Amino acid sequence: MKVRFHSRSVAEEVMDDLNCEGEVVYQTLRELDVINQWLGGNAVTLSALKKLWATIPTQQHLSIADLGCGSGEMLRIIAKLAHQQNRSVTLYGFDANPNITAYATSHSATHKNIFFEATNVFDAAFQNQKFDIIIATLFTHHFTDQQLTDLFRAWKQQARVSIIINDIHRHPLAYYSIKWLTQLFSKSTMVKYDAPLSVLRAFKKSELKNMLNAAGITHYTLRWRWAFRWQLIIPSLP
Repeated sequence: MKVRFHSRSVAEEVMDDLNCEGEVVYQTLRELDVINQWLGGNAVTLSALKKLWATIPTQQHLSIADLGCGSGEMLRIIAKLAHQQNRSVTLYGFDANPNITAYATSHSATHKNIFFEATNVFDAAFQNQKFDIIIATLFTHHFTDQQLTDLFRAWKQQARVSIIINDIHRHPLAYYSIKWLTQLFSKSTMVKYDAPLSVLRAFKKSELKNMLNAAGITHYTLRWRWAFRWQLIIPSLP
């Protein structure tokens, strides 16, 4: 079958099945943490957060929500950075799959300022919550254009300071690279299937800009980062 890159794929990833559970999920979460570490994915989110923190007094307490939190690794890294900077933070991880938030909770037990909740980001109860900073790493490509437009609009109301989004640039080199790497090194059938599909579900720059415009968001920075990532920062302007 010919692989097409001109538009976003609408095929569903295995990870989108909220009933996924057991070792296949745990192996996938472990491997995703390794992929994000070695391919620079974590750095895209963290560089944006560090730049934002530089503008905020250290003594100001911050609440940070990580949407689609996975294993909770990003929040554990943020907790460590905050501790190093003597910064007070409360960290919240959200994922729609309760098996994933249970895994994240068990792997973050030593961090008393990290909390996880299984919730749907479209639920009114969630969208009524406010946070200083909202981050989303490899999360937004799971949604259709219309869904993501609605989420952008909602998150703009929920974030007091800023929104940081880190997701994939849809590109043939990104697709074939991750397909080759996962076929060679992954032990997870979910990763082997989902990783290349994630690229096909991801974005061209113009697509992100169109969705932001449709959501009424005009103030933002959108930069390309290695490896084939978009770094989107949306300040919460009045």
